[in-house]
Amino acid sequence: MNVTPTATRRAIVVGAGPAGLMAAEVLAAGGVQVDVYDAMASCGRKFLLAGKGGMNITHSEDIDAFKGRYGVRRGEVARWLEGFTPQQVRAWIHGLGIDTFVGSSGRVFPTDMKAAPLLRAWLHRLREAGVRLHMRHRWTGWRDGRLVFATPEGERLGSAAATVLALGGASWSRLGSDGAWVPLLRERAVEVADLVPMNCGFEADWSEHFRERHAGAPLTTVALGLDGEDGRIAWRKGQFVVTATGIEGSLVYALSGAIRDRIAHAGQATVRLDLLPDHGLERVLEEVTRPRGSRSLSSHLQSRLGIAGVKAGLLRECLGKAEFADPVRLAHALKALPLTLLRARPIDEAISSGGGVRFEALEGAGGMLRALPGVFVAGEMVDWEAPTGGYLLTACFGSGRAAGQGALDWLRGAQA
Repeated sequence: MNVTPTATRRAIVVGAGPAGLMAAEVLAAGGVQVDVYDAMASCGRKFLLAGKGGMNITHSEDIDAFKGRYGVRRGEVARWLEGFTPQQVRAWIHGLGIDTFVGSSGRVFPTDMKAAPLLRAWLHRLREAGVRLHMRHRWTGWRDGRLVFATPEGERLGSAAATVLALGGASWSRLGSDGAWVPLLRERAVEVADLVPMNCGFEADWSEHFRERHAGAPLTTVALGLDGEDGRIAWRKGQFVVTATGIEGSLVYALSGAIRDRIAHAGQATVRLDLLPDHGLERVLEEVTRPRGSRSLSSHLQSRLGIAGVKAGLLRECLGKAEFADPVRLAHALKALPLTLLRARPIDEAISSGGGVRFEALEGAGGMLRALPGVFVAGEMVDWEAPTGGYLLTACFGSGRAAGQGALDWLRGAQA
């Protein structure tokens, strides 16, 4: 049954990323006339860039483990996931004519690994449903109850009975997520946690010698850990890259929230690096103490344990002469090398951001702002965070659907 939009069945969505477009889809399916506004020249700019290295849509792991990826906000994000599960995400993509597959890591990708075909098919569906897209419209706040947009042709005003804000966080600002909305909501008494980098690199105080020799070198087959409150180290195995300023890469991103919070609390964070995660300490100690004859210690470590290049450089960088000369201390360092990190890289370089509108400022699962009835928020604007691996995008889809449904229920109530 087709429903003709009425004055009370109109909605505005600000932000044409995954969360905003998903909210628009839900609203349009409910018979609402939807206008989507975005500051950029085209939709889904960050979505497209994230897909350049392979569009990781979601993850195939058990749903309880999946929910656990959202840390302290597991309970709140779980409500979004229950409304749009990872399996439903895959089915939705298939409905757009895009096949998916599960990679060896459990991550789910489109068969062609690309984001552009998926986005094109999605935008076609939205246009067919009557959704109107307005590009180069930067939202700058409200005036007399109407939304104000700055456009190349001058200022424009818009109004609707329901508004969904899906403006992203503050990473990759050149693609539209610049966090400029934070003061606009705080002025309206909306509680917003400061935006902070997530899935980001960190800075270390490298010597000039180390920086010149090893910046850009990858560290493969290593493990990274951070001391827990009980003194035990929670290890993660993977890989990352040494940069001119510090470290970054998938293994670092997986621990970035904990490292960031440790730095905020203590001023710095000391992570532990296992350079030989496939060898036990006993085996490492045995090889380090094995007689080496006339060979140098560096040659011995390379011959017996494969420690060379950037791994050898890190040993020299992070250990003093006394530790390096003591076989027992050296063996322990090879399994838990201390590396001090000073600060996160700037938020604009991060893959995503944490912070945002606090859940306590929201009314119900639909994400309506308590301070602004009829205004809903979705995606990275909300105070949650997750590692890479499909978890960010799945939660954005889920929050967009929840906000869209919340706005639709609001409109139905207004019409009743």
